[in-house]
Amino acid sequence: MRTLYYGDRGIRVAYLQTALSKAGFPLNLDGIFGSRTCAALKQYMGEERACLADEKVWAGLFDYLKGYQRNDAGETVILPFEIVSGQVPYTAWLTDLVIEGLLIRYPFLETGSIGKSVMGKEIPWLKIGRGPVSVFYNASFHANESITTPVLLKFAEEYAKAYTEKGEISGVNAQELFDRYTLYLVPLVNPDGVDLVNGWLDRGIYFRVAQEIGNRYPNIPFPSGWKANIEGVDLNLQFPAGWEEAKKIKAAQGYTSPAPRDFVGESPLEAPESAAVYQFTKERDFSLILAYHTQGEVIYWKYLDYEPQRSYEIAQYFGRVSGYTVEETPSVSGYAGYKDWFIQEYNRPGYTIEVGRGINPLPMSQFDAIYEANRGILLGGMTQL
Repeated sequence: MRTLYYGDRGIRVAYLQTALSKAGFPLNLDGIFGSRTCAALKQYMGEERACLADEKVWAGLFDYLKGYQRNDAGETVILPFEIVSGQVPYTAWLTDLVIEGLLIRYPFLETGSIGKSVMGKEIPWLKIGRGPVSVFYNASFHANESITTPVLLKFAEEYAKAYTEKGEISGVNAQELFDRYTLYLVPLVNPDGVDLVNGWLDRGIYFRVAQEIGNRYPNIPFPSGWKANIEGVDLNLQFPAGWEEAKKIKAAQGYTSPAPRDFVGESPLEAPESAAVYQFTKERDFSLILAYHTQGEVIYWKYLDYEPQRSYEIAQYFGRVSGYTVEETPSVSGYAGYKDWFIQEYNRPGYTIEVGRGINPLPMSQFDAIYEANRGILLGGMTQL
């Protein structure tokens, strides 16, 4: 982590403020390294020092983002708070720290990588449960929809905690859930794009190329309007389910080359992130998938004339427990998505869940309401099968 100085602004400062708050020095997570953050930092360090967060400071503060620390004897000490924060935007770096913390706190969880992004970042998966029925939830296909990442991580934490305590999650026995189902989560499909939107990406070659792409589309704000991967390919238009039709539709809209959104690529599955999700799915026998996106509080359940058994019934259940509307995907965006391909390939229930309302990226102030609305969907993806 780079050194932060008084007057700095941005996502790294917000993470500094998050860690200090969890360490017992509450702050407004505004991403501004001002007098209050300076005072909290001095209190945390217990010494009069310059207002900067250097390697020494971060060495201790990382523990408060991961939720555990090692004592002088080398023993693991679990810190007394939940790991997943719904107050700050997520990046690949924070996602990795949170997953590390969850694995330490709940060692029955499993993790791995489905592959790497364009920039070489690992795309992690998380597994909970040992049952014969497998389901798969993913989030942040689109770069400016990263509020969906902590939705999945918080569910994993809540579920794991309930299992550890031999309790329930929203009235469902966690032990029975664990024994009947295997849940796979990929909380951050598009790490490079998310890092660009949320201000983590250094202004190197990848940033400059993305900026050049963005300059060709002045009506799309940069970087907040960016949905694609770092090379300008929309990852949710990369799947072999009507890809040619999607190409025609998006070309008619003016997206014929790398763009902040809606460019389908030169061929299906050319983007490594989409190819990794595809391969991960092919290697497993998922009975149901949820793909998390943002905008509209809508559940899309269908692809063309495919109607997998109980698919609509489950969608109606999702609508009841969330308050979201259940709709068929509009034709202009009804091809080449991950949900579309899964339904076509397996004829099993697949859903795109569009959370929240407003302008992307949605403010983190919506997180609590989004999570509450979706807890029933996340549970129902297993229990309604």
